[in-house]
Amino acid sequence: VQLQAFGGGLVQPGGSLRLSCATSRNILGFTAMAWYRQAPGKEREFVAGLAGRGNTNYRDSVKGRFTISRDIAKNTLTLQMNNLKPEDTAVYYCNGRRGYEYWGQGTEVTVSS
Repeated sequence: VQLQAFGGGLVQPGGSLRLSCATSRNILGFTAMAWYRQAPGKEREFVAGLAGRGNTNYRDSVKGRFTISRDIAKNTLTLQMNNLKPEDTAVYYCNGRRGYEYWGQGTEVTVSS
């Protein structure tokens, strides 16, 4: 099983980015998927999760700004990030669970003016 994340980049505060994570298997086969992030010098932290039934949950600091979703036809997990703040700067990783836990490579997001 492979997860490939992409879509990161440099954006000004208040801007938007859309991250995507392409899976090599049917996305409905994952019991849960999530986005994590790791800022320089900090531990990796949970950002947003999507359960197999479609339930979502978010860390408090991104509620109302980030939206996690999936495109079943494309087997892709997405994270729409709006009103980005400098503290959102981090390497973002997608995560999926289907028996085992799988991680994609990170995609870097930098929020700076």
